[in-house]
Formats: sequence, C-alpha cells, structure tokens
Amino acid sequence: MKGSHMEFLVVFCYCILFLFVSASSRNSPIIPFDEGYAPLFGDGNLVIHRDGKSVHLSLDERTGSGFVSHDLYLHGYFSASIKLPADYTAGVVVAFYMSNGDMFQNNHDEIDFEFLGNIRGKNWRIQTNVYGNGSTNIGREERYGLWFDPADDFHQYSIAWTDSQIIFYVDNVPIREVRRTESMGGDFPSKPMTLYATIWDASDWATNGGKYRVNYKYAPYVAKFSDLVLHGCAVDPIELVAKCESDQKGIGSGVTPAQRIKMENFRKKHMTYSYCYDRLRYKTPPSECVINSQEAERLRKFDPVTFGSGRHHGKRHRHTRGSQTEAASSF
Repeated sequence: MKGSHMEFLVVFCYCILFLFVSASSRNSPIIPFDEGYAPLFGDGNLVIHRDGKSVHLSLDERTGSGFVSHDLYLHGYFSASIKLPADYTAGVVVAFYMSNGDMFQNNHDEIDFEFLGNIRGKNWRIQTNVYGNGSTNIGREERYGLWFDPADDFHQYSIAWTDSQIIFYVDNVPIREVRRTESMGGDFPSKPMTLYATIWDASDWATNGGKYRVNYKYAPYVAKFSDLVLHGCAVDPIELVAKCESDQKGIGSGVTPAQRIKMENFRKKHMTYSYCYDRLRYKTPPSECVINSQEAERLRKFDPVTFGSGRHHGKRHRHTRGSQTEAASSF
C-alpha cells in the first residue's frame, strides 16, 4: 500500500464517511460473530454464545484467547459491550483495539482500549492509547478509573476514527478525543487496520509495574463480549479496493457541546494518568500536548507507571502462558 494507492483510499473513504460519529451503535448494525469475526487464538478458550451474538474469551494457565475482524478498515465506528472478570484479576489484560501490526511491522498504527486487572478490593483500570506509523517510542497512554464496576455488568466501549480525529466512548460518553495536528506528522493512525479483542497474561507490567501478577488459583478469567459493531470503510488488503457502502452515515461530526461537558467532567474526576504530564518519560511533552497547570497538579498525586515503551504489545498474540478507582458521583 504505497503512494497514490494509499492516498486514494484515504480520500475516498474519508469523503464517504465524513459526516458519522453522532450515530452511535444504537443506530449501527449489531452483527453475529461469524459475520464479522474469526477466532485468533485460544482454541477452546473462545466460546460463542446466544446464537452467535456473544463470545466469551478466557485466560487460564494454558493460554489466553482472542478474535479478529475478517476485514481491514480505514475509518469507522467500532463497538462492543464487555463484561470483565471479577475478583482477583491482577496481571490480567483485556484488550479491544485496532492494529495493522501484522501488515506493517515497522510502521504500524494502533488504537487501543486496554482494561487492566487489579488485586481483590480494587477495581479495573481502563487505558487508551494511540500509535501512528510505528511511533511506539511515543506512547500516548491515558489511564482512568470508572464510575462503575466493569465486572458487575456489560458496558459499551466504542472507537470512532476518521482522518482527523479519534474519539473513545464509554456507554456513549466520550472520554477522550485525539485530534490530528500538523506537529504529529505520521504519528496519527492513517493506514487500514483490523479490529481485535484479546485476554492475556501481562504480569510483567499491568498491575503496579508488575508487582502483582496473575494468580491462576482464580482462573479461568472470562471476559464476555456482545453487541459487536463494525461500521466502517472495509478495504481489500490485496486489491486495495475500498468496499465502503454508499449509504453509510459519516463519522466526522465529532463531540457535541453537551458531550464535551460530560467528557471534561469525566476527565476531571476519573483520569489518573496522561502521557503529557509524565516527566519521567518525556523531558519535553510531545508537541500536541496542551499543558494545563490545574490538571498537572491534580495528576501529581498519581505515580506514573512504567509501560515498557510499547514493547508489551507484541505479547497479545502469544498463545501460551508467559506470553475503579473508588466510585464518584455521576457526571
């Protein structure tokens, strides 16, 4: 995918999809697992339920598990309702993310939801991340608590991706907006990606920098996925032909004023880490960061966690072992 071919795909898909994020998954088709996805790894640790509309991924001493979309996509709206494992989950990571690392090993793109397990009595944390053009040396991680326990019930997690912005949603509330800036250069995801969901053992880094590890006494750890939405511009990986439907609604309307208020309230109450304020990793904040002194002061009490400079992402596809904050008032 080079030169004029890639430029044509970007322009073509973006023009077709340009008017679509306010159409949430409530207005997007929920598809059976077999229509949009295939098992990635895990053998019997991936089980399909509810007439093909729900899938359970489990982690035990033998292996984790995962699934992958049939198609590559260039922009779109991607969503799933997820219920996470309960009890002691330290070292466990559940991921719902987009990547093209299998096709572009040296300059891949990635858009991540990562759910980080915890010791008993402490809730899961949620982490978002964005890589573009292999920019893993600049991890754009943010980390949050949630206003609910994600192990109690299903909640919706969504990614809206256009040529100019990426928006992460939890239960239709935007929690993060990443806008493409000129200073980011190729660090903004711009190549077709596949959608993945995985559960795996990340004992080396996921909970307090590896202090707490997966305890298989509590296995199997089961993550449940339902209400799967793939609503984007599918791309043929060989012919480089975009398979966008002409009747698709666009995804570029962005965050409304009312949604922005909710997003700002969420971030003030629940964000515990932002790469922009991590002086241990970045002597100078990346160019797209806008430093807010009040936000910096609030985040100062949270210790930055070592993420391994992005190197941990390759472990997601290993097939064998080895491979909330306290609830606040609603916003």
